Amino acid sequence: MRKMMIVIVASLTLFQGCARNYQPIVDSKGMTGAYSNSRASEITDDIDRCKDLGKDNTSAIVENGKIIYNVWWRASTLWLSDKAPNKYKEIVKNCLEGRNHKVVY
Repeated sequence: MRKMMIVIVASLTLFQGCARNYQPIVDSKGMTGAYSNSRASEITDDIDRCKDLGKDNTSAIVENGKIIYNVWWRASTLWLSDKAPNKYKEIVKNCLEGRNHKVVY
């Protein structure tokens, strides 16, 4: 049990920056015909605001726990258990799509 706790704490430490390291890929050319003016100039500001929104509405510890679950626990159960969704990525992607940007990934 003690070894398992050490492994979990070490994993949380190593994966600390992984949960919020999402860099969305936005297609600025794919939606040019849908608007009368260009939205490409607002992409950087919108990405920053959406990332801040994601950070405000998620917990780094919980998101890192999901990464550990998805990588280690699912592998040990032969990928039979369901994947835990990354809420931070979901929030950022939905925010950008709500601001009329086409998010590829």
